[in-house]
Amino acid sequence: MGALKAVDTLRAGLPDRYLTPDDIAAMFGVPLETVYGWRKKRTGPPGFRIGKHVRYDPAAVRAWVSDRMADNAA
Repeated sequence: MGALKAVDTLRAGLPDRYLTPDDIAAMFGVPLETVYGWRKKRTGPPGFRIGKHVRYDPAAVRAWVSDRMADNAA
């Protein structure tokens, strides 16, 4: 994902695979600890576990961003 901002990445299309916490951190330009904090507080995009690994559905991440944008517009 690199240096693309989250909205640009979402507009360009997310990868056709589940995202890792590292992907989310890079996408939003935040530290990995922030992503884990969001998960713990249940304030970030919804993730799920596959064994000991956390993954994020790209469609759920897109919906989460849309919700945040709508909240900020209100």
